[in-house]
Amino acid sequence: MTVTLRQSELSTGLPAPTQTLLLSGDNAEKKRQQIADYFVQTWELYERLFDCLTDERAYFTKAISLRHPLIFYFGHTATFYINKLMAGRYLEQRIDAGIEAMLAIGVDEMSWDDLDNSHYDWPTVSELRDYRGKVKGRVAEFIRTMPLELPITQDSAAWVILMGIEHERIHLETSSVLIRQLPVEWVAPQPHWPTCQRARHQRDEVPSNTLVAVGGGRVVQGKTDDTYGWDNEYGSLQTEIKPFKASKMLVSNAEFYQFIEAGGYQEPSWWDEEGWAWREFSTADKPTFWVGDLRQPEALKLRLMAEEVPMPWDWPAEVNQLEAAAFCRWKADETGKSIQLPCEAEWYLLREQVEGDQPDWQQAPGNINLAYWASSCPVDMFAQGDFFDVVGNVWQWTTTPTNGFEGFKVHPLYDDFSTPTFDGKHSLIKGGSWISTGNEALKSSRYAFRRHFFQHAGFRYVVSSHQETMSQNPYETDTMVSQYLDFQYGPRYFGIANYAEALVDIALKHTTTRQRALDIGCATGRASFELARHFEQVVGMDYSARFIDVALQLTSGEDFRYVTQEEGELVEYCQVRLKDFNLDSDQASRIHFVQGDACNLKIDKQGYDLVLASNLIDRLRQPTRFLQDITSMIRPGGILLLSSPYTWLEDFTPKENWLGGVRENGEALTTYQALQRLLATHFDEIAAPQDVPFVIRETARKYQHTVAQVTLWRKR
Repeated sequence: MTVTLRQSELSTGLPAPTQTLLLSGDNAEKKRQQIADYFVQTWELYERLFDCLTDERAYFTKAISLRHPLIFYFGHTATFYINKLMAGRYLEQRIDAGIEAMLAIGVDEMSWDDLDNSHYDWPTVSELRDYRGKVKGRVAEFIRTMPLELPITQDSAAWVILMGIEHERIHLETSSVLIRQLPVEWVAPQPHWPTCQRARHQRDEVPSNTLVAVGGGRVVQGKTDDTYGWDNEYGSLQTEIKPFKASKMLVSNAEFYQFIEAGGYQEPSWWDEEGWAWREFSTADKPTFWVGDLRQPEALKLRLMAEEVPMPWDWPAEVNQLEAAAFCRWKADETGKSIQLPCEAEWYLLREQVEGDQPDWQQAPGNINLAYWASSCPVDMFAQGDFFDVVGNVWQWTTTPTNGFEGFKVHPLYDDFSTPTFDGKHSLIKGGSWISTGNEALKSSRYAFRRHFFQHAGFRYVVSSHQETMSQNPYETDTMVSQYLDFQYGPRYFGIANYAEALVDIALKHTTTRQRALDIGCATGRASFELARHFEQVVGMDYSARFIDVALQLTSGEDFRYVTQEEGELVEYCQVRLKDFNLDSDQASRIHFVQGDACNLKIDKQGYDLVLASNLIDRLRQPTRFLQDITSMIRPGGILLLSSPYTWLEDFTPKENWLGGVRENGEALTTYQALQRLLATHFDEIAAPQDVPFVIRETARKYQHTVAQVTLWRKR
C-alpha cells in the first residue's frame, strides 16, 4: 500500500521540478524561451549544489582517488559549453583558453587500483565563479541569437545547447555523490536540499520483500520520444524475455543486513572473480555509505549527501553492482531459486507499470526528478502498479553491459559519451534516483558505470533464467576506427611502407636526445608505439576519444578486433596484437595516451625532444595557433616533424585560417612557404622537404593513395 504523504512532509526547499523539453513545437520563439529558461534553471540548480560545501578543502581534495576533486566539476560543466560550441564552429572566441583546456576532460571510472596521482594547479573558487558568470552570459546570448527551426535536430545549434544542459544535469547527480563521499565535517545540510524525515529505525518493523510474477514478452528498445537523447539511446534492439518474478520492493538496508549477518563479505563463493578482487582490495565489510561498527547495528548511521542520520532500515541499500550480485548469489543459495539481478529488458517490462514519461508528469510517480526530497525514502512509499520504486528513489543495477543498438552512431561533437564504456566492464543502471532530472529521468535513458563504482544506486532482484552476454572485446565496426587500425597496423598495400614507421625512421635520423616525445594526432597510436622503442617517455594525443580508447586497450595488452569491408555487406575480420609487432609491456609502459585539442593545448612545462604532427595541420580549425603553442613545448635543440598532404577543406579549417593553398596579393602561397615564414623566428629547417606516400584501404578494391610532405625543424 502506498504511504500517504502529509503536507508537512512535502519539501518546500526544493525548486519546482523541471520537465525535459520537447524537440518539436509550433512556435520557434516560444521554444527559444523554453530553452533559455531550461538553461538558467539547470545552471542555478547546479551551483546551489555547491552550497553544501563549507570548507575550502572540499573543493580541492579528491573525494575518491578515481575522480577529480570537485573544483574540476564546478568549472567543467561551463567549459563544456564553450568547448562544444567552438568544436562546432558556432563560436570564434574562447573565454579562457587555459581553464577550457584544464577542465575539459573528466576521469572515466577506472579499475579500483588505478590511482590517478596527477597534479593540477587548479583555479581558485572565485576565479571559477567569475568564469562561470562569463560563460552564462555568453551562452544566454547565443541562445537569444542562434538560428532555430523546429523540430530541433542533431545538426542544430540548439542541439548543442541541450547537450550542455543535459550534461550539467548528469554532473548534478554525480557531483552530489562526490559530496556524499567527502568528510562529513566539510559539508553541511542546506534548507534547499531537504531530506526525507520518514524512516523505520527498528529492523523488525521493515516490511518483508516478496516476489511478484511478471509475464514475459518481446521488448523493443530504441529512443522514439520527442526529447534530447544521448547516442546510446538510438537505434533498435528486440529481446524475447521469458516470464520471471521480481522483488516487489527494492532491497532495503534491513534486507541487505541479512546478507552481512550471514558473513556475506567474508565468503568468496558468493562473489565472482571481479567482485572478490574488489572486496579484497577495498576490505569492505558493509555498504560504503553505512557508518559505524557492525557489532553495534542499532548504532549504525547512514551517510547522506551532507549529514549522517540514524540508520533508516526501510530505505534502499545503496551498493555497487558487485555487492548487489553477491547478495543475489547468497539469496539464491538460501532459497534454492535462480535469483539474480534483472537485465535491462526485464526492467523495461516492469517499467510498463508506470504510466507516461517525465515530460508528461503533472506529479512525479516516485522519488525522482527532485520532486520530493534530496535523499532516498522508504522502499514502500511509492507504489507503481504491482511494485514499488520501478522508477525513482535509487538507480537499479542490472546484469546488462552497455553497448550500442543496431544503427548506433556517435554525435560528432561528443564522440566519447558512450563508446569508452562499450567494453563489457560497464553495467547499465535503470530507473533513476531522487536527484535524476532531465534526460536521466526518461524511460529511454541509458547510463552505465563500472561495477565497482558507487552512485545513488541499489537494486531489486529477479527469479529468472535469462543470461546476458558479457563480451569484453567485440569486433570494432566503426568505419573510421577500423580504417585507421588497418592503416596503422594492417598489411602493406602496393609495396608502400607503413606510414607511422616511415615517419619515425625519418625523425630518428635527426634526434640525438631521446627523453620525451609527443605524437600529436596519434589516432590509434602506432607511431607512439614505434617511438617508445627509442624514447624514455612518449605522449600520444588525439582529439578523438574513440581513437584514444583503442590505443589504451592495446597498451593494456588486450587484443583488438575489427572488421574491414570487402564489398557490399561482406567483411573481413582482423585482429591487432602488439606482440605481432615485437612490442611488449616495456614499450607500452612508456606511453601515456591522452585526449586533447591541438588548438587548445595544456602547457607542458617539461618540454619535448621531438614533436611528431602527422596529417594534422590541415585538419585543425586554427593551425597557426597550434604552431605557436607547440613551439613553447619543444626544448632547445628539439625537433618538430610536420607531415601533411595539405588537403585544405573548409569542413575542417575556415578558409581564412588556411596556411597555404591560396593566393596572397595575387601570388600563389604554398603551405610549405607559409611554414617557412611562420617557423623562421624559432626554428631552423634541417632537411629538404621529403615526400612520403601512404595508402588507406576502403574496400578490397578501393584505396586512397596519398603523398604527404615531411618537413623537419630544429628549435634554436
